[in-house]
Amino acid sequence: MSPGVGKTYEMLRAARRRKAEGGDVVVGVVETHGRRETESLLRGLEVMARAPLEHRGRTLLEFDIDGAIARRPDLLLVDEYAHSNAPGSRHPKRWQDVEEILDAGIDVWTTLNVQHLESLSDVVLRITGVRQREAVPDSALSRADDIEVIDITPDELRKRLGEGKVYVPETARLASENFFKVENLTALRELALRRAAQTVDDQLVATLREKGVEGPWAAGERILVLVGGDAMAATLVRTGRRMSDMMMDAPWTVAHVDRPSAGASDPVGLARLSEAAKLAEQLGGRSLRLSGDDVVRTVMDHVRRNNITQIVLARGRENRFSAFLGRSLAAELLRASEGAAVHIITDTATPEAADRPARRWFSADSRSWARYGVGIAFVLAATALALLLDRSFERVDLGVIYLAAVVAAGVLHGLRPALAAATAAFLIYNFLFLQPLYSFAIGSPTDVLTLILFWAVAMTTGALAGRVREQVRRTGRRASAVSALLAASQTLTAAEDAPTTARVLAEQAAAAAGARAVVLLPEGDDLVVIASAPEGEGPPRLGASAMAAARWAWEKGEPAGHGTGTLPQSSWTFRPLQGVRGRSGVAGIEAEALAAGSDEERLALAILDQGAVAIERAELAGQALETETLRRTDRFRGALMNSVSHDLRTPLSTVLGSATTLIDYGDSLKPAVRADLLQSIREEAERLNRYVGDLLDMTRLEGGGLNIRADWTDVRDVLNAAAERVGRRLGGRALTRDFPADLSMVMVDEGLLEQAVVNILENAIAYSPDGSRVELAAYEDRGSVVISIEDEGKGIPTAELERVFDKFRRMEEPSDRSQGAGLGLAIAKGFVEAMNGRIAAASPIVDDHGTRVLISLPKAIATHRDLL
Repeated sequence: MSPGVGKTYEMLRAARRRKAEGGDVVVGVVETHGRRETESLLRGLEVMARAPLEHRGRTLLEFDIDGAIARRPDLLLVDEYAHSNAPGSRHPKRWQDVEEILDAGIDVWTTLNVQHLESLSDVVLRITGVRQREAVPDSALSRADDIEVIDITPDELRKRLGEGKVYVPETARLASENFFKVENLTALRELALRRAAQTVDDQLVATLREKGVEGPWAAGERILVLVGGDAMAATLVRTGRRMSDMMMDAPWTVAHVDRPSAGASDPVGLARLSEAAKLAEQLGGRSLRLSGDDVVRTVMDHVRRNNITQIVLARGRENRFSAFLGRSLAAELLRASEGAAVHIITDTATPEAADRPARRWFSADSRSWARYGVGIAFVLAATALALLLDRSFERVDLGVIYLAAVVAAGVLHGLRPALAAATAAFLIYNFLFLQPLYSFAIGSPTDVLTLILFWAVAMTTGALAGRVREQVRRTGRRASAVSALLAASQTLTAAEDAPTTARVLAEQAAAAAGARAVVLLPEGDDLVVIASAPEGEGPPRLGASAMAAARWAWEKGEPAGHGTGTLPQSSWTFRPLQGVRGRSGVAGIEAEALAAGSDEERLALAILDQGAVAIERAELAGQALETETLRRTDRFRGALMNSVSHDLRTPLSTVLGSATTLIDYGDSLKPAVRADLLQSIREEAERLNRYVGDLLDMTRLEGGGLNIRADWTDVRDVLNAAAERVGRRLGGRALTRDFPADLSMVMVDEGLLEQAVVNILENAIAYSPDGSRVELAAYEDRGSVVISIEDEGKGIPTAELERVFDKFRRMEEPSDRSQGAGLGLAIAKGFVEAMNGRIAAASPIVDDHGTRVLISLPKAIATHRDLL
C-alpha cells in the first residue's frame, strides 16, 4: 500500500518458505532501511554482491544484472520495483532491470507502493499533494502472474511510524504531518485494493475467454484519447489507461490532430506530444497522428472507421465568447458524436498558466525588428506620397494610402508588424492631415473609427498572411520531406550490396538529422561499424557505452542510448533497422540532433525504415546470388558426373579392349589389324587428353583462377598454329585460310586465344561431313580484329543459338566419332571474354546449312576509316 506496511518483510518470509521447500532462491537486492527484524530474515539466504558504479568521484552500489543472469536462480528477489538507478547504469529504472531478468527466463519477486503506478500518479497528486518522481508503467505490472496486497490499517501504520520502525524520528514526524495523514493512507489503501481487484477481474475474464464462456466482453469498447501540446497531455494518457482498466483492458489509442493551416509548431508542445506517445506505449496503448484542418471532422472520421466508443479529451482554453456560442472542441464533439461517449477531463492541480510560455509581442531578434522597421518604412513612404498629393490636389482620400501601407505590412510580415504600422499610420495621419493639425488630439468621433478600421485591416491581413505563409512553409517542408524520401528511396534502391546500402543510409540519415550518423551490421557474434557520415569527419569513435547501447538495440529490437530508457547516458541514440523478415542492423544518430516529435525526427525515422528494408533486400539479393551459384554448381557437378560416366568410360573401354587384344593375340594378328588397334588406342588416348584438358580449363574458368598473360599478338600467327594442331583430325575435310596481308596487332593472351580457336575448329570438324570445307579467316574493322570460322555442316537450329555456348551443350551426334564433352565452345567463350573480346554464332549461312563463329578482339586504338 505505502512505505512501512511490511512488503519487504513479507517477501523475505515467503522466500524463506520457498527455500525450505527446496527452491533455488537468491536475493538480488533488498533494502532493509536498518530494520533489524527485516535484516534477520536475510540469514540463510544467498545474497548477491552489488555492482560498483563510479559517479562524480563516488562509488555507488547498484543491482548486478549480469551477475543475476549468470547465476540463473529459480527465484530472484528484487526489492523496490520503482527505484531509480544511479546515473551511468544500464537502465534508468529498476523495473527495466526486472524486465531484462524476466526476458532471461528467471522468476522475480518484487515490491511496489501503489502510489508509484504511472496511471495513478495524477490521482495520488490530488490526494496527497505530492508528485511521485518514481513511476512504473502499468504495462510492466501487467506481466505479473500474481499480485499480493500487503496492508495494515492507517492507525497501525502511523503507530509504527511513531515508534521509529519506518523512518528515523525527525523524518517520521514530518511524514506523519504530511504524507502519512489518515485520509491519505485511507485513499491509498482504497487505490491498492481497487487495483488488486481489477487484476483479479482481468484474470477471471481471461480464464472465461479461454474456456469459451460467453459474456458481454470489453472487446466492444474502444477508447480514443485526444491530446495536444499542453501540460494536460500526460494526464489524459493516464486517464485513458485507467478507463481501459475499468473496461476490462479495452484497447485504447492516443491521438493528436495536426492542422496543416495552423501556425508554427511550438518546440515545447512537440516535446510534450512525443513524451505522451512514449507514455502511452509504456502504459500499453498505442499512438497515432491525424491530419486535417477541421479537427472535429477528422476525429469523427477516425471514430467511425475504427468503431471508437469512448472519446477522452481535456477542457480547452477557448475564450468565453466561443464557449458562450458553443464553439469549443468539446461542445462540437458532443454534437457530432453518434453513439460515442465523450469524457471531458479537467485538472485544477496542473498549473496551466505557469506552464504556458509567456507571449512576447516584441522579440530581441534583429530579424523581428527588421520586420517592424519595414512596416514603419511603408508608413513613411505613404506619408511622403500623401504630402505630395495633398499639396497637388484637393479632396484626396489620403486614408486609403495609409490603409494600403498597413495592408502591405500585413501581407509581407504578418500580424504584429501590421498592428505597429496601423498605429503609426493613424498617429501620423491624425497629426498631419486631421483637424486640429499638428496635434495628436482626436477632433472627431469618426477619427476613432479610422483607427479601428486601420487595426481591423491590420489584424485581418496579418492573420491571413501569416496563415498563408505558414501553409507555404508547411507545404515546403512536406515537399522537401517527400523529395528527401524519394531521393533516399532511389539511392537505396540503386545500391547493390549491404555495405553500399549502409553507406547510402548513413549519408541520408545524417542529412536528415543534420548530425553524424553510423550504421552497424552484424559480423560474426558482434556488430561492426560499416558506414558513417559525413565522410569528411572520419569514422566516429564509439565508446563502450555507445557500443553497449548498439548491441542492446540489436538484441532487443528497441531503441537504446540517449533519450531512451536503456543506457541514456550514451552520446548516441541507436535504433534497430527492422526489415520485413527481421532485423538487418542498427543505425545511430548523435544525441540531441533531433527534437522529439519534430518533422526532422519523423523524416529520419522514415529514412531508417526504408534503409532497413533496403539492407534486407540487398542481403536477400546476395543470398539469392549465392543460392543461384550453388544451384549452377550443383547442376554443373551433376552434368559433369554424367559426362564423366559416359565420356571417360567409352574411350577407356576402347583403349582397354584394343590393348587386351594386342596383348592376348598380338602375334597372331595381321599387321593391318594390329595397326588399326594401335591407331584406335592413340585416337582414344588423345580424346581422353582433350577431355581432361577441357575439364581443367573449365575448372579454371569457374574458380576464377584464369591467369591472363596479355601481349601484343599477330592474330595470323595464332590462327596458323591452331590450324596445325587440328591438321590430323581433318580427315577428308579441307581447311582453307583467308588472311589479309596486313593486320593490326591486338593485346591478347596468345595461348588462350589459340586454345579457343582450336576448340571452335574441332567443333566445326566434328559436325561437318567428309568432303566439306572449313574456312578460317581474319579481317579488321575500325575498332577490332575479327576471326571467322565457317563450316558446311547441318547448322544449328535458331532456337539453340543462344545456348550453343552453354556447358555440356551438344546438338546431335557429331559426324566425327571422337565427340567431346560439350565443353569446347563454353571454354572458348570464357577465354575470349576474359580477354575483353566477344564471341557469337550465326546459322544457317548458305542454303539452310553451315555455321559461322565470329571472335571480335578490341584494338587498343581505333583505326581511321581511310586506313582500312
